[in-house]
Amino acid sequence: MNTSKSFSNALILPTGRNENPEGKIFMNIQAIINPISGVGSKRKIPNMLRKICEARGHALNISFTRYPGHASELTRQAVEAKVDLIVAVGGDGTVNEVARSMIHTDVTLGIIPKGSGNGLARDLHIPMEVWRALEVLKGRHTSIIDCCRANGRPFFCTCGVGFDAAVSQKFAQQKRRGSLTYLRNTIEEYLSYEPEPYELLIDNQTIKEKAFLVACANATQYGNNAFIAPQANISDGKMDVTILAPFTPLDIPPLAIQLFTKQIDRNSKIKTMKARQVSIIRQRPGVMHLDGEPVMADSRIDIEIEPNALRVLTPEVVSLTKEVRNLFDQASRFFDKKMPYIFR
Repeated sequence: MNTSKSFSNALILPTGRNENPEGKIFMNIQAIINPISGVGSKRKIPNMLRKICEARGHALNISFTRYPGHASELTRQAVEAKVDLIVAVGGDGTVNEVARSMIHTDVTLGIIPKGSGNGLARDLHIPMEVWRALEVLKGRHTSIIDCCRANGRPFFCTCGVGFDAAVSQKFAQQKRRGSLTYLRNTIEEYLSYEPEPYELLIDNQTIKEKAFLVACANATQYGNNAFIAPQANISDGKMDVTILAPFTPLDIPPLAIQLFTKQIDRNSKIKTMKARQVSIIRQRPGVMHLDGEPVMADSRIDIEIEPNALRVLTPEVVSLTKEVRNLFDQASRFFDKKMPYIFR
C-alpha cells in the first residue's frame, strides 16, 4: 500500500493548463532523458511519450542530458516556463537532479525508471516496465513526499556514510553498470573496508559507535529492493536512521537475506531509530552518497527532513498480488539473462 499523501485530482494544476469545452485538461509536459543511465535501451521511449501526448492533446518537449547537472538545469528552465509535468527518464541520480529543482513548486514529477537501482520508483510502487510506468503517467494520482538535505544537498531515498558510500564511489567509476557490476564492487570493497568511529547527534541525543555504515533513509530502500530501512515512510516527516555494527563473514548470509526480505531491522548488528534531525561526525572529511551518487563531504554532516516537498505521479492502487508476481517475473527474467554470463 502506498503510504504517501495522495490526491486523485492532482494533475488539475492552475499553471499552463488549457481546457476544452468537453472538460479535458491539456498539459505542458517536459521529458528529461538520461541516455546513458543504468542498463537497457531508451530508444523507443520518446515515441511512446509522443503517442500518449498526441492522443490527449498535451504539449511535449523532450530533452536529453549531456553532462552531470544538466538535468537540474533543464528542470529549472521547465519550472520557469510553468510546465505542468516533468518526466524524468533514468535512474536515481537523474531523478534526484530533476526532483531537487522541483522542491516546493506546483510542478508534478513523473518517473520512468531506467537506472541500476531505481530506489525512489520502487518505494513509490512505480513499475519497472516502461509501458506500465507510462500507464501511471496517464493516470491522475499524485503523492506528496518528503525530501531530506545533507549539508544542504537534497536527497529523496537515502544518504549514507561508510561502506555503502565507498561502494557507490567505486560503482560510479565503472563503465559497465548493472546488478552484477554492483555485486562485484560490493564484494571487492568488503575485502578491504575498515569500519570507522562516528559520533551521532540524533534529535539532540548523542550516540558514539564504531560502525560499518550509517544510513539516513527517507524511503525504505537503496534500490534493487535492498531495504535498509524497512519501516521508513516517505511522507511521515521523519528519517529512519540505520547503524550497522562491524560484523564477521559468518554474519553476511543472514544480513543479505534480511536486507532483501525487509527484515534487516531484526538483526542484532543493526540499530534503528526515527529522527527529524541528524548530525554525523567522523574523524575526517570523505565520501558520502546521496541517492546512490557519491559526493565529498566535510567531517560533520548535518541532515534534516523537509516535509511535503515534492509532488509525484504514483499508482492509485497497489495490489500486493501484482507486486509479488511482478517481483518474481523480474527475478526470472534477470536469471534467464544473467545465468549464462555468471557461469561462462
